[in-house]
Amino acid sequence: MPTGIVHLRRNSIARASSPNRNDLAAARKLLDRADHADHAEALLTEFEHRALGQRYPYVVRAGRQRWAQIIPFFACSPLIRQAIYTTNATESLNAAIRRAVQTRGHFTSMGAAQKLRYLAIREAPAKWHAPKYQWQSFKREFAIHFEGRFNPSKGWISKP
Repeated sequence: MPTGIVHLRRNSIARASSPNRNDLAAARKLLDRADHADHAEALLTEFEHRALGQRYPYVVRAGRQRWAQIIPFFACSPLIRQAIYTTNATESLNAAIRRAVQTRGHFTSMGAAQKLRYLAIREAPAKWHAPKYQWQSFKREFAIHFEGRFNPSKGWISKP
């Protein structure tokens, strides 16, 4: 199951009946846009005790089960949250690797499979044409949040 914030929201809304989707979407949006983790947890508990939370307990259960993956999201500023809102970049890269492996079928050795994965990873960014909206703002925010680890000119974050 995906752990991107937007994916959790979409999965929650998709299972709801039509009349309740808008209310559920509004409640999830409030939760996802909380200022910090404690506020989000309080909103989740409040949602759990409301009628909508009683009707859709899986929304609360999914939030609590994935809490460890959600907490780091709240440590970021709103601008960084916007940049990392989904796991689409990861999914896109995995899809490129899967596509490369599936077209070959079988490999003569593990080294051949690793080489193909390397080539797929190296070539994947060439197919990503649309730059992220406000990327310059994101880079400035990353430089502040990951001070000393983020290289704005190259756009990467080094390991701590």
